[in-house]
Amino acid sequence: MRLCVPIPCFFGKLDFCEAIRKVKALGYDAIETYNWQNLDLDKVKATLDETGIELVSMCTTEFRMTDPSFRDLWLEGLEKSCIAAQKLGVRKLITQVGPDTGAPRSEQHEAIVTTLKLATPILEKYGVTIMPEPLNVLVNHPGYYLTSAYEAFDIIKEVNHPLVKLIYDIYHQQVSEGNIIPNIINNLDLIAHLHSAGHPGRHELQFGENDYKVIFKRVDEAGYKGCCGLEYIPTLDAEESLKISKELYG
Repeated sequence: MRLCVPIPCFFGKLDFCEAIRKVKALGYDAIETYNWQNLDLDKVKATLDETGIELVSMCTTEFRMTDPSFRDLWLEGLEKSCIAAQKLGVRKLITQVGPDTGAPRSEQHEAIVTTLKLATPILEKYGVTIMPEPLNVLVNHPGYYLTSAYEAFDIIKEVNHPLVKLIYDIYHQQVSEGNIIPNIINNLDLIAHLHSAGHPGRHELQFGENDYKVIFKRVDEAGYKGCCGLEYIPTLDAEESLKISKELYG
């Protein structure tokens, strides 16, 4: 498993290209970001090439799949995001499914599946994987629809396409339902990316209730070859925090 540094969590106030160079100096080789629309794509691509850092993932522009009236907007945003991803060498896009609209859950579930199925020709065109993300509603995202990894796995199975996978956020799932190690290792074929943070507080991994050394060891042994983003809010100096994370988990 490779550790991945989400730039906005640690260096959000820095010039993005300067942040890439800081990550390189700290000994990491992978980053991710969220909003690509505020980036100078040519400048970022040149810096990625210069440093050898991989931009692993970024987000789509739209996040509403539970409401079919937003479907065309989501698909248009997906294509724009895929074009940007292709330019930057990004192979994975994170998306969210949107709020619980109050409609029956079966209807919202089906709306998500239908939207993802309609996305597959776009994904095939650009060679990009889309990754819906379950989030917790108890602490961070009240009103969000998709909280359970179990439902998320069902969605991925129903879409049944190699470019539609899940991003499994260990922090969010610890808040929502736990059972972290079995849920990951029994569903590796459905997961394309991991996120991590300590709970409670969403801070450094070593300050939470999960033993990430055990989690990462079991996931590695199960054959996971992807990245895990260190998606936490550092309580220490950002660079010092990343140095310690690399020492503990790298």
